[in-house]
Amino acid sequence: MSEKQQFQNAWDKESATTLKLLKAFPQDKTDLKPHPTSRSAKDLAWTFVFEGVAGSQAVQGEMKLPAPNMPAMPSTWQGMISEVEKALKVMSDKVRKVDDAQLNTTVKFVTGPKQMSDLRRMDVLWFLLNDQIHHRGQFSVYLRMAGAKVPSIYGPSADERWN
Repeated sequence: MSEKQQFQNAWDKESATTLKLLKAFPQDKTDLKPHPTSRSAKDLAWTFVFEGVAGSQAVQGEMKLPAPNMPAMPSTWQGMISEVEKALKVMSDKVRKVDDAQLNTTVKFVTGPKQMSDLRRMDVLWFLLNDQIHHRGQFSVYLRMAGAKVPSIYGPSADERWN
């Protein structure tokens, strides 16, 4: 299996899990912040849209920050879920359509404070996948704090047991 196919499988699987967590979040708690310096639940969820849009840029074009193709943040939680789903799917579709040679070329990507470096496009995509997983882990804590049930992610949770 090619690296591209391995990535595609992982992205699609992890994105489905991310959406499962977002769908479990109570829509009346989107302003929840676990700490004054933390982002709100809706701002944290918006990170997943950014990852999809940035990944789409990284596949073929030059990356620009902030991403110029970012849609407006929706006013409803259902709108947020729809935007996340769309952004993650568009990125997946772009990877599916591009050839392996393109994914092995470089793109400028943030590598430190005010620092951009040339990174292999495939490495940027793996970074974005890991970042999605990281922020999803944060989001699972928000779910618990919001009084919602935390779904199974990689195994059973206290709320979704494997019996």
